Amino acid sequence: MAELIQSLLLALIQGVTEFLPVSSSAHLILPSQILGWTDQGLLFDVGVHAGTLCAVLWYFRSTLANWCASLLPGRDGAGSELWAVVIATVPVVLVGWLLKDMIANEARGVPVIIATTLIFGVLLGFADRRAPNVAAGRSHISARDALLIGSAQVLALIPGTSRSGITITAALFLGYHRAAAARFSFLLSMPVIAGALLVMLVASADTPAGPAEHGNILMAFAVSAIFAYGTIHLFMDLVERIGLMPFVVYRMLLGVALWVWVTQGI
Repeated sequence: MAELIQSLLLALIQGVTEFLPVSSSAHLILPSQILGWTDQGLLFDVGVHAGTLCAVLWYFRSTLANWCASLLPGRDGAGSELWAVVIATVPVVLVGWLLKDMIANEARGVPVIIATTLIFGVLLGFADRRAPNVAAGRSHISARDALLIGSAQVLALIPGTSRSGITITAALFLGYHRAAAARFSFLLSMPVIAGALLVMLVASADTPAGPAEHGNILMAFAVSAIFAYGTIHLFMDLVERIGLMPFVVYRMLLGVALWVWVTQGI
């Protein structure tokens, strides 16, 4: 029962934090570091990532259909957004492949998470304060800005940075309004999550799973998918109205709490 509850909570955490600017990887690492939770295994990670991928694909299903139509002969328009996503994905693929071992082994400690949570939280706050409104801000992502946003996304390979947080921050600094920045960040998550899922599937090819584990994986998939979809829908609906400051405050509180925990031995 305890393992089931642990799996449910981790799947919920993955679903909620994957698309919020608070770092899903940090929130998945911290329970094992602080509470001593055991690793759920690679197949569990496959399940929760598949859930979040299905959620974002379903939310942007109309956009994906337009992208596919834009690839047909004599069609254009939505294709420019598709190529912006492709351009922005290249840097993280290259750097992630070159530095995957270092990132997996040397950048997952609590001190690293504390530093990235605070530093990139402050940057998100500055970006939010200077973010233009919908009327004044830009919405069409140029190829140049896509490359810059994609280069910033490389920093999200370090736990605690937050992939959505750093890409939204970069887009806001480039003059895009919050809704456009969040939309592009979520679109950019699709190839990134798909790539991570592919790597995990290859790595888990020789990992056997019994009937009980299959049930656990399906449960994790469903929970992460449902909460991820709800999070995307709510965030896209509220981001222009409430801004990003609540997430900045959360990151500051989390970073300080972790710093106290580490330094005081609580």
